[in-house]
Amino acid sequence: MTVAPKGTGTIQSATGSVGSKIRGVGGYRPERVVPNSELVEAIDSSDEWIQERSGIISRRYAAPDESVVDMAEKAARDAIANAGIDLAEIDTVLVATVTHPLQTPAAAPILADRLGLRCAAFDISAACAGYCYAIGIASDLVRGGTATNVLIVGVEKLSDWTDFTDRGSAFIFGDGAGAAIVGRSDRAGIGPTIWGSEGNEWQAIMQRESWMEFKDNPGDREFPALTMQGQKVFRWAVWGMAPVAHRALEAAGVHPEDLDAFIPHQANMRIIDAMLKQLKLPADIPVARDISETANTSAASIPLATERMLREGIVPSGGLALQIGFGAGLVYAAQVIELP
Repeated sequence: MTVAPKGTGTIQSATGSVGSKIRGVGGYRPERVVPNSELVEAIDSSDEWIQERSGIISRRYAAPDESVVDMAEKAARDAIANAGIDLAEIDTVLVATVTHPLQTPAAAPILADRLGLRCAAFDISAACAGYCYAIGIASDLVRGGTATNVLIVGVEKLSDWTDFTDRGSAFIFGDGAGAAIVGRSDRAGIGPTIWGSEGNEWQAIMQRESWMEFKDNPGDREFPALTMQGQKVFRWAVWGMAPVAHRALEAAGVHPEDLDAFIPHQANMRIIDAMLKQLKLPADIPVARDISETANTSAASIPLATERMLREGIVPSGGLALQIGFGAGLVYAAQVIELP
């Protein structure tokens, strides 16, 4: 027997907007400044070696009682003020992080509650590409009509997950939060997102071991801090990400000479310099180098760099920027955006 549908109802689709745009950005850097000199003894290194290898001079560490959500709230309020909107206008909260210490609940619903919101809220686990993933998702939500204004926060407290005796990674990471508001627009202010993953290389950046292994033998195990195969990541980022960046430019219909800024993930100064050679961008385009004083803050690095460049007048409001994130997974995402 075949059952026929009633056929009396018609689904109505949500009405979105022609385009989307970043309406404002915000950032939060913890108070404690940690120079290389504080880390060198444990890894038998020097300030000069760290700077030569990474370009990092110092980083910020959150206070022991300062959480991922605490930092996210400060960056979020900064972005909301910068966008000039009311809290009530936000209907979605996305938090990109890999250092929220709870498996569940996610950080986003807790952040939404801190802000007095009862809206959709969820986390994105895409490591250093998390912010660009979130921008792409938020843009689609807005254009599709599911959301009107999306609060995005990239936030990490990597100091909690760093092995300070690991010579390859102890000096790389920092803490911080960057935020953005993505809203509706009558024209495109965010280009198509070019994203993907290479999961066959997942061990290149990873937690030392799973929580289940740690749970079963806690007395015999080291804390599962983050580890990284530096040379493998370096080669992948330099040779693999330049084509992704070019695809993002092509998808947006933008030429390299049209750009007002290049804002890559702040992984390593040498990676940034090598990517520039591969991309062959015009020499007059400002390039984010926030890593020197902020280190690698994973999902927070691109919005923090963007906020600094705008605040210091290095890049113009309304200008075009190419941003690209890449990291553990291995995952990546890039898009061209109009600066708020």
